[in-house]
Amino acid sequence: MIIKEIHSLSEPALLLIRVTGAYPIQSQKPHFLAVHCQEVGGKNYEASMSHVDSFVKELLSSDAMKEYSRARVYLDENYKSQEHFTALGSFYFIHESLKNIQQFDFKAKKFRKVVGKETCSETLESTPSLEKEKFPQDYFPESKWSRKGFIRTRWALADCAFDLVNIHLFHDASNLVAWEKSPSVYSGTRQKALGYVLDRITDQRYEKLPYFVFGDFNFRLDSKQVIESLCSTATMQTVRAADTNEVDKLIFRESDNDRKVVLQLEKKLFNYVNQDVFRENNGTSLLEFDKELSVFKDRLHELEISFPPSYPYSEDCSQGKEYMNTRCPAWCDRILMSASARDLVLKPENEEKSIVYDNIGPNVCMGDHKPVFLSFRITTGAGKPNANKHKCCVVQ
Repeated sequence: MIIKEIHSLSEPALLLIRVTGAYPIQSQKPHFLAVHCQEVGGKNYEASMSHVDSFVKELLSSDAMKEYSRARVYLDENYKSQEHFTALGSFYFIHESLKNIQQFDFKAKKFRKVVGKETCSETLESTPSLEKEKFPQDYFPESKWSRKGFIRTRWALADCAFDLVNIHLFHDASNLVAWEKSPSVYSGTRQKALGYVLDRITDQRYEKLPYFVFGDFNFRLDSKQVIESLCSTATMQTVRAADTNEVDKLIFRESDNDRKVVLQLEKKLFNYVNQDVFRENNGTSLLEFDKELSVFKDRLHELEISFPPSYPYSEDCSQGKEYMNTRCPAWCDRILMSASARDLVLKPENEEKSIVYDNIGPNVCMGDHKPVFLSFRITTGAGKPNANKHKCCVVQ
């Protein structure tokens, strides 16, 4: 498939093209593969949504997926229903060697054997094999309407059951607003929405199980603190709009060196003089400003991050390693888990080398988000003579 065609399929399609290539399918060889996508159909979904179904058919019949005899694909494509539309896509592939796998029916409240390949894109709200919700509009009043929400599925690999939650949280609408205080107002909005999801998937309606939550959390670095750190020796100039007198841009200049501009900040501009700071040592020197998850430290856990910020990468195919100057780079795309899910991943019998938390396509264009994946083993039938280790891979 040529690059032009990939772009017409939107970010999720671009993500999946890479997933079904050499990495991580061929390198990790998972028995169970979960892929969570956001913005199915892309930003121009009315024009691009028609390409998604044909892409899924090609994907399911591709050589890379020929050993995956069962699949479940859930696509929220109904953009005409603004009340329910989330543009989420959840893909699950089961290798032919994995014999005992079941999916939960939330209406019947029981597991059912997974057979064959199925794609569901109509009325996901009434589909018994998942729970889907869109966040209320008052969660993000700045937007005329929002596609943000979550989809939850539940799986059982032999005697090991867990939930997988595809999530898309609210973005930062303005760099200038995000800069005003620490933590930003947007951080509070995401906190409210994520708390709602965690409460929802752990309420009394169903048995509580280990859960993995992965998607675009839109977590950002603490803007005020990171800018103060990056521009610690600079002086700030405020530029106001002539008609409204509102702050239009902030310009940070070095005190000497001919007052060279270090950072220019506007509503949708974050033009920092040295992008290398976000790439050197995978940008880990900036992790101290990645604070949004700390509010949920007792409920959500994450393996150590050893990859650069996942957003916002250039969508120019010749600049796969470059960031756009629209936002401060941040680790928006994450794979988080409950304490019990972490115990599944980090069981003593799991060889440390079998656990990988990394990004995909570090040197090539993948869209504005760089996909992130977690590969690990789950042991079923522990303590029994026929205990099996199943390799799982989840991709955001």
